[in-house]
Amino acid sequence: MMDYASLMKKYVNVVAHEGASDLHLSTGAHPTIRVSGQLTPMLKEPVLQAEDTLGFVKVLLKPEQEKRFLESQEIDFAYDSEDGSRFRGNAFFERGSVAIALRLIPRTIQTLAELNLPDVLQSFARKEQGFFLVVGPVGQGKTTTLAALLELINTERMEHIVTIEDPIEYIYEPKQSLIDQREVGIDTKDFSVALQSAFREDIDVLLVGEMRGPETMAAAVTAAETGHLVFSTLHTNTAAQTIDRIIDTFPASQQDQIRLQLAASLAGIFSQRLLPRISGGRIPAYELLVNNKAVSNLIREKRTHEIPTVIETGMGEGMIDMNRSLAELVARGEITPETAYEHSLNPNILQKLL
Repeated sequence: MMDYASLMKKYVNVVAHEGASDLHLSTGAHPTIRVSGQLTPMLKEPVLQAEDTLGFVKVLLKPEQEKRFLESQEIDFAYDSEDGSRFRGNAFFERGSVAIALRLIPRTIQTLAELNLPDVLQSFARKEQGFFLVVGPVGQGKTTTLAALLELINTERMEHIVTIEDPIEYIYEPKQSLIDQREVGIDTKDFSVALQSAFREDIDVLLVGEMRGPETMAAAVTAAETGHLVFSTLHTNTAAQTIDRIIDTFPASQQDQIRLQLAASLAGIFSQRLLPRISGGRIPAYELLVNNKAVSNLIREKRTHEIPTVIETGMGEGMIDMNRSLAELVARGEITPETAYEHSLNPNILQKLL
């Protein structure tokens, strides 16, 4: 009989020792870690069998979570290891067997400067109200950026902050602010229920872990309109695409209304990618849309395709164009020109900047 708790401890040590971001446990494969964006199998460890991955489920999940997982065949969860490391996990079935993906959540919340993010982001943490989104594909550091913004508020201001997450990722220590963290499935039934009750919780700042469906989006936008500062994430690539995605989530009959609400309540959209750094590790490249009169009009008039041009010409207002961000990283010797071209949505313009 394998001791899965001890094995888990061993793998967590490897993650810490190698500076890995993720740990994968899949049937028919060696345990595998992701370091600086690259997958690396632990070849000294045996290939996992179906009973092994099921054994790890029993270590990682509480009995009621395990029951829910076996019924629904997938589950998001958080796991705290004995050494105090915290992971966001997802267990799922593939070809009839269990697979597990674990993402390490650093214990200390880094500042924007430590994350190599632009100072202008601080202005969004200092707003009284509005809707601010951090977007990008999975694994690009969105949660970490939002944590830095919330921690800035927590350090500077006395606010009531409520987070709705699935699962809870970073754990905040109250400094100036009062912080309540709610986990979907444990502290609340789902995102939209938690959002509805947030209006009665005397909150100043709201973090919605993820925008899921029109109910969540409508409630978040309404919260921003009614004097709250709302942060959230979406898996979109650019600012313009994010606005379209939100509007397209709604039935046609509601799209004009959400368009008007968004034009009025949006504070900004920050899109980020973590790129391989020449010196090792990863560094962010980013785009920032700041909602001003011009942007507001484009949203209202269904002309979101013109937003990239506004970003390119809006540097004076703190906007950041992705191509310019990539070109700067190349100029500073942080990334190779090849990496920049790989991540540019408009390589012809990038070519002129390099």
